[in-house]
Amino acid sequence: MYIQTVALRDVRCHAFHGFYPEEHLIGCNFIVDAEVTFKPKGDTENIEKTVNYEVLNQIILKEMKQTQKMLETVVTNILEQVKALYPFILTAKVGIRKMNPPMPGEIGHSFVELSYKAD
Repeated sequence: MYIQTVALRDVRCHAFHGFYPEEHLIGCNFIVDAEVTFKPKGDTENIEKTVNYEVLNQIILKEMKQTQKMLETVVTNILEQVKALYPFILTAKVGIRKMNPPMPGEIGHSFVELSYKAD
């Protein structure tokens, strides 16, 4: 049995997510990763029989524009849309890195990730 993976790595966005009001004003740079797996069915040249990574990108960009206090909400919203569009997926994982989060010290990024596994 084959398992296929479709993923986007390092989708870069400037967005206004954050718990503190200042984050909603100045924003921050984010990097998003999304990965899904599924059993391929039939014609590998048919885009209807796979997960379209262009659609994944559209979902990510749309959700990154919707300001949220918590990154947990953003990853959940992305994952829920992917599951709804592609009910045949076996697993999915979405992670968001907030680059240089505004807090004391030198921090490369904070990170929130959510995974899904079909029953």
